[in-house]
Amino acid sequence: PAKGKKKSRGKPRGKKQKKPEVDILSPAAMLNLYYIAHNVADCLQLRGFRWPGAAKAKKGKGKT
Repeated sequence: PAKGKKKSRGKPRGKKQKKPEVDILSPAAMLNLYYIAHNVADCLQLRGFRWPGAAKAKKGKGKT
């Protein structure tokens, strides 16, 4: 076999697609928030409205 560059078959690095605007107050979003948030501060933090000095949210499941 000839030695040469290997071609990667990843995603093409062309134009990046913009994320669509999401309405965080839609009925579907509110229903989802109802199940995942425990209080108003938690709700705001999950939606990206953090306050200075707040602890960073941990992503993923922790090991138990």
